[in-house]
Amino acid sequence: MSRSAKLSRLAPEQSLRRLELKVTRRLDGLLHGEHLGLLPGPGSDLAEARLYQPGEDDVRHMDWAVTARTTVPHVRDLIADHELETWALVDMSPSMDFGTARMTKRDLAVAALAAVGFLTARLGDRLGAYIMHGGPVRRWPARTGRAATYALLQALLDTPRASGGAPGPRLAEGISGLARGQVKRGLRVVISDFLDGQESAGGELAWQRPLRRLAARNQVIAVEIIDPRELDLPAVGPVMMTDPETGETREIILSGRVRAAYAAAAAAQRARIREAIRGSGVSHLVLRTDRDWITDVARFALQQRRVAGRPQPGGARP
Repeated sequence: MSRSAKLSRLAPEQSLRRLELKVTRRLDGLLHGEHLGLLPGPGSDLAEARLYQPGEDDVRHMDWAVTARTTVPHVRDLIADHELETWALVDMSPSMDFGTARMTKRDLAVAALAAVGFLTARLGDRLGAYIMHGGPVRRWPARTGRAATYALLQALLDTPRASGGAPGPRLAEGISGLARGQVKRGLRVVISDFLDGQESAGGELAWQRPLRRLAARNQVIAVEIIDPRELDLPAVGPVMMTDPETGETREIILSGRVRAAYAAAAAAQRARIREAIRGSGVSHLVLRTDRDWITDVARFALQQRRVAGRPQPGGARP
């Protein structure tokens, strides 16, 4: 598809306006309401009491008065300040330019940010972003309103593709920068394919520790972007493959043995990413370029609503 055709398909005055309509129609009400606080502190009010869920609720939030009156354990959620500040880290590295289905991973990342932006804009909250795209991470200031959301999405669409081999920040650096740059608690969204395979000295993925630190003070959602060809290869014989991050090109014969080994390695890689995200105490949303992303977001939003205000299982602290 030519650049002009792509821009006409993703122009904010038309395509993004339709995107807003679809998101608000199919997700309206799922994420609205009062913001539940993560930690007790100044500016927080008590919400209604509810039944204690063993293994999910923090015993420090136990409502002993209601528990004594009903003889059944109850906890009380906290309502944080109504002004929520949402910050997203958007990965626009070369690997995000890949796509073999309905859209590229980059387009899907923009759509994911649009869903977050349009929903929070209806609450009057502010949305800002850190953009990873070669060189230093670019910061887009947090603003409120649909016009600001359109401007942010347009900036992402106008971001040129990074050339292969161009130096750029690692995912761990981007997450650390997001944590350092924003000290006020709020919602943090990390949108990436999480294919940064760099490991720390302890054998963990390099971005695991920064992600845990970010989740210690904020509600964090990790949006993992996947293309089906990253999980399985077609039987097409010899092909020329290029690493988008380094620009290295190599000829590979896609025999049955090679395809099976690739599928096994890809499954193991995604399992490790999944365990690393969930082990960091972060909510995990998987979006694929060959699926209806709005349905996946709606399903995730309903799940988040059911567990709102509860600590995420397996959330280790650094």
